[in-house]
Amino acid sequence: MTIERVGIVGAGQMGNGIAHVFALAGYDVLMTDISQDALTSAIALIDRNLDRQVSRDLITPDAKADAAARIATTTTLTDLGQTDLIIEAATERETIKTAIFEDLVPHLKPTTILTSNTSSISITRLASRTDRPEKFMGFHFMNPVPIMQLVELIRGIATDEETFKACHAVVERLGKTSATAEDFPAFIVNRILMPMINEAIYTLYEGVGSVQSIDTSLKLGANHPMGPLELADFIGLDTCLAIMNVLHDGLADTKYRPCPLLTKYVEAGWLGRKSQRGFYDYRGETPVPTR
Repeated sequence: MTIERVGIVGAGQMGNGIAHVFALAGYDVLMTDISQDALTSAIALIDRNLDRQVSRDLITPDAKADAAARIATTTTLTDLGQTDLIIEAATERETIKTAIFEDLVPHLKPTTILTSNTSSISITRLASRTDRPEKFMGFHFMNPVPIMQLVELIRGIATDEETFKACHAVVERLGKTSATAEDFPAFIVNRILMPMINEAIYTLYEGVGSVQSIDTSLKLGANHPMGPLELADFIGLDTCLAIMNVLHDGLADTKYRPCPLLTKYVEAGWLGRKSQRGFYDYRGETPVPTR
């Protein structure tokens, strides 16, 4: 199963990073989004990130030019039909992801592998809405994609061995490391990470510590590179809430109940860095805690 042409659905935070690493590894990339502005912004961001790698001597100027030339964009989803591998990196909502796959299916080659970058949604359930559950997998990159070394590979109940081996080989060609996860809510990384973040929010909610003291405690007391509330803002509080809801609904255990303060922040539209306010206010020169 030869993979050379890769389609990426979504030009946001994850999609542009995935396009970046695939192009750098020599794949031809076609990235789609419903918004032309999003595609234009993604290409500009990829260019800046490639420049940063050149300035740090991580890649050569020629490698940057070659990678940039391998990325094409389109606002027509069905243009991805002739690619060998499709990675869906749209909003973390099952209805949106399902609609994308249903629109794609009639236009795919028989050999095309479908994957989702979902951080928590059932791969088996997403695969069941396509015509090729045996050629469907979870392909979960970590953010920021060009820097983070891990990719979670998640098999659905129907995923065949040939598809798994093909995706595993892709991860190796990208120069990253794969971890194989079973198809349970939130897989491995977010099954462990999100309850920790949620507990940090409960610690704030109950007045045990301030935003600053909680983040400082985990950075200096547990040697984390980023505090849990700072990390939540980086991920996006709406994404954190969505994953906690998947855990709570899928495992029916009260220990996964989202903190009411997390829900309140999301309802206020304070989603973290992307909205300029979350547990920190990013509208000034230096982030300031909001509680």
